[in-house]
Amino acid sequence: VQLVESGEGSVQAGGSLRLSCVASGASEFAFSRYCLGWFRQVPGKEREGIAAVALGASTKYTESTEGRFAISKDNDKKTLFLSLNGLKPEDTATYLCAARTGRLCYAPFLSGIEYDIWGQGTQVTVS
Repeated sequence: VQLVESGEGSVQAGGSLRLSCVASGASEFAFSRYCLGWFRQVPGKEREGIAAVALGASTKYTESTEGRFAISKDNDKKTLFLSLNGLKPEDTATYLCAARTGRLCYAPFLSGIEYDIWGQGTQVTVS
């Protein structure tokens, strides 16, 4: 399974972006059963889990993004999305999507340690 993010952009504070993450090497059925998440990485800081979605489309957000960001997925297209609204300069980071493929996902989680497939990242810059 491979994940490829897109949607890189530079926006002014208050702006919006939509990131996509397309999975290949997995069926639509398998994709629908994965735990899926978005993380972000800033040089010199720990990777931060910011949004996750589970089998029944239940979601989980970190406090700094809840109410501004929205995670969603299209199982038929094997695509994970992250809508970023009300962007702030502190949201500047490389955004990565991830999947946990080994087990059925009953509940979303933000800890990166159990995710086994990662995308290469896409840059979001807010000025």
